Amino acid sequence: MAAERLVVIGGDAAGMSAASQARRLKGPEELEIVAFERSDFTSYSACGIPYWVGGDVPKHDDLIARTPEEHRERGIGLRMRTEVTELDVAGRRVRSRDLVSGAEEWTSYDKLVLATGARPVRPALPGIESPGVHGVHTIDDGRALLESLAAARGRRAVVVGGGYIGIEMAEALLGRGFEVTLLTRGAEPMNSLDPDLGHRLAEAMERSGIRVVTGAEVTEVLTGDSGRVRAVTTRSGAGAGPGEYPADVVVLGLGVTPGTDLARAAGLPLGESGGLLTDASMRVRGHADIWAGGDCVEVLDLVSGRHRFIALGTHANKHGQIIGSNVAGDYATFPGVVGTAVTKVCETEVARTGLTERQADEEGLRYVTATIESTTTAGYYPGAAPMTVKMLAERRTGRLLGVQIVGGTGSAKRIDIAAVALTARMTVDQMTALDLGYAPPFSSVWDPVLVAARKAVSKVRAAG
Repeated sequence: MAAERLVVIGGDAAGMSAASQARRLKGPEELEIVAFERSDFTSYSACGIPYWVGGDVPKHDDLIARTPEEHRERGIGLRMRTEVTELDVAGRRVRSRDLVSGAEEWTSYDKLVLATGARPVRPALPGIESPGVHGVHTIDDGRALLESLAAARGRRAVVVGGGYIGIEMAEALLGRGFEVTLLTRGAEPMNSLDPDLGHRLAEAMERSGIRVVTGAEVTEVLTGDSGRVRAVTTRSGAGAGPGEYPADVVVLGLGVTPGTDLARAAGLPLGESGGLLTDASMRVRGHADIWAGGDCVEVLDLVSGRHRFIALGTHANKHGQIIGSNVAGDYATFPGVVGTAVTKVCETEVARTGLTERQADEEGLRYVTATIESTTTAGYYPGAAPMTVKMLAERRTGRLLGVQIVGGTGSAKRIDIAAVALTARMTVDQMTALDLGYAPPFSSVWDPVLVAARKAVSKVRAAG
């Protein structure tokens, strides 16, 4: 009996996790695995690129978990620099093109995994393709940016976008000795936070030496006589009016969208954000032998009950493990997420999980909020840094809905307490009894998350 063939499209977190897990469970005599990757790299941490650019990570090799050669040694037929251009679901085959030779061919499959990731948002603005304007989505992007920084004649950098990548790149460029301006369309950076927490973040960034311009919509990238970027223009800027911001290098951090062009063309089911829709086993809905995972899918939000697009490597690796198990005949499911994320800019840490006020309003939920100011350790302990915790709870039941944290070193990972509580559907009253670790170097007697929970309990009771 001939071995079945598994075709994997995408050689990063979800795709190669799926291929590796399937290979652990089934040998080559049972399952042939063919994987396609259009770049030069596999299984790397895109989340680490800002820290490589900033110099915290010495070289890009440190970001690679497993090389193409290592995957091949494990019995995975990996085809690098090869892009899949067409998916024929009825014929159970994919068309690929070798990006070096240009040669094209069809490859049949018995089972298919779509791990096509996400693509960065790059608006069609005048001058945006000019030398000196960079995204930071791939290792090749990071390498090009580092070369551009070395070639820049001045030391002025403009970061466009105030999300995770934007603030991480602002820190990286500051660390490289650049004068950094961050432009964001929002009222505050990090629209995944409520504006009051976003304002605290903006203040912290300004204290660190990063100029933050809010309400600023970029309209054009201006170039000099050499054709290289020289400035960015905006339609408006809070407190500044329409402006022109000199730049020797520009970094784009405008977010990503699901990379589902292949799936769309093949008629596979997509959600509101354009991500693939799957069942709990990560099987594409309505297709018994097609799975999808990583940044190209929508995931179940356990707090709101809706499917959302959340691009994170933690999800992608879990998806891959689950897909690989199911492809190999085992059984595993992905229950969903609560939307947990952390980042930092200089000495300020940022974390969030669950719903923000805007998201709770969109779901029609009635809720109370509680915000407390505390410190990362016992207030008397040397090095105690300020931190702000904001908590949302359902007004009638007291069910925890979301938590946001902005503070000094030691703040962000406290969000994991809230993530577990959200997953367990705990009330804020139940949270106050959690037996958390305590010692003065780590926390006050009442951890700040529990202080916020106590305040939220009072708000729920006062609301009747």
